[in-house]
Amino acid sequence: MDRGTQVANYVVWKTEQLLHTSNESAQKAALAELRHGLGRAPGELPELWGAFLQDLPEELYGTSAGASREEWAIYLALTLFALHQQGKNPNTSPMHQKGQGLGKAMGQLIQTPDDESRVRRRFNVLATSADIQEMSTHLRSVVQLLRGESIPLDYGMLAKDIFLYQFPEYAPNVRLAWGRDFYYRKSKESGKED
Repeated sequence: MDRGTQVANYVVWKTEQLLHTSNESAQKAALAELRHGLGRAPGELPELWGAFLQDLPEELYGTSAGASREEWAIYLALTLFALHQQGKNPNTSPMHQKGQGLGKAMGQLIQTPDDESRVRRRFNVLATSADIQEMSTHLRSVVQLLRGESIPLDYGMLAKDIFLYQFPEYAPNVRLAWGRDFYYRKSKESGKED
């Protein structure tokens, strides 16, 4: 199994744990704790180490002084999920939905012709992020928009995209996949599907 898929599977597993716990107060506390990590680097807050490192497969651990690409992807996806789920009932409105990629979710933000240029502008800024810190900032803004409209996202898929985006040779493929998902919705709505 490739690293991107391992990252995705781990994030889905952690997300499902957060969504399907019987202890509601522990669930709220875990999500709130993860939200504290927004805008910070993995490892910066010791209280979050367990939230993203506990039960992490050994091959996904970084070996250098800084966070690995895998650790960044997992950390960012989980903290964004916690933001997305904020104020939503996990049982009736889970903000993790398998198969709901970023492009498709962004496309669902468009309800009027005026929305399209605004959403596309935000999407383009995200898709041209120069590094993981910049991407983190733009993803946070996008997730806040999605949360406001109760549009879910596949956090495993997002984690894999974040992981791959950090490799200069794979970033164009991630951008293209996002664009395809975004514009596929428009083609489908106008009956121009191939």
